Amino acid sequence: MSLYPSVLFVLLVTMAAAETLRPGFYAQTCPEAEAIVRYEMMKAMIREPRSVASVMRFQFHDCFVNGCDASLLLDDTPNMLGEKLALSNINSLRSFEVVDEVKEALEKACPGIVSCADIIIMAARDAVALAGGPDWVVRLGRKDSLTASQEDSDNIMPSPRANATSLIDLFTKFNLSVKDLVALSGSHSIGEARCFSIMFRLYNQSGSGKPDPAIEPGFREKLDKLCPLGGDENVTGDLDATPKLFDNQYFKDLVAGRGFLNSDQTLFTFPQTREYVKLFSKDENEFFKAFVEGMLKMGELQSGKGCEIRTNCRVVNSQALDV
Repeated sequence: MSLYPSVLFVLLVTMAAAETLRPGFYAQTCPEAEAIVRYEMMKAMIREPRSVASVMRFQFHDCFVNGCDASLLLDDTPNMLGEKLALSNINSLRSFEVVDEVKEALEKACPGIVSCADIIIMAARDAVALAGGPDWVVRLGRKDSLTASQEDSDNIMPSPRANATSLIDLFTKFNLSVKDLVALSGSHSIGEARCFSIMFRLYNQSGSGKPDPAIEPGFREKLDKLCPLGGDENVTGDLDATPKLFDNQYFKDLVAGRGFLNSDQTLFTFPQTREYVKLFSKDENEFFKAFVEGMLKMGELQSGKGCEIRTNCRVVNSQALDV
């Protein structure tokens, strides 16, 4: 899981980039923007509760790959392999249609004003708030990229098999701390994941031919039934015991050995991250505070390559004119 030096360089937050982002960015040009996003997210949640968890993860998958520029949302073209089919995204990220609905509503209210990159940031915040988690003021003013890169995503985004050491290394490269890593992993407080992501944990951890010993036996029995060898690996399981509620249950589950993904449970088995897991399992307010801080820091990742305000989040404007 290597990072190209050029990719890392452009993602380091500069003062110039940070100054362009500010609360209330659309107060004059589209004063109802944030209310529109919240309303559309609420409609999506009523229709399918899991969708908001899916949309929340777009911020992580977008911002870590060439900055928060909505490159994640671009569909493939004959000349470009986008990020939707990257290893960490294919058959995993979903609910792109929710962003389409948000964008359509914003274009009706104030055409050509609100970027898709900012929609991701607002929608992620709203997903957390609507699921019972913290609410916060977001800094806006991003522009949308003209391209995307499946290769960059494959080289940057972590695997569900990742251990705490590799995750710490990755987050450090983006000026995110160990505390940020653990807190942001709490995004798995809501949502589901596929059996595909845990088969190795259940049946061949580290090539041993045995299950991960960190899995609590009763929980392992439950997972064995959900994800049997030779079964449908697209079946999904809850990421924690309260998958529709954004709370600190995720961390309580890790302490109990009931983390779904290896990249989750490793946070408790690894000494450098364990204390934060224990802290957040006992103090939900501390988790919420650290999560908001992490989301704001991650939202500052900028490449300087944002060039336009897309009218359709799936295609750049020059292609949208041809559709």
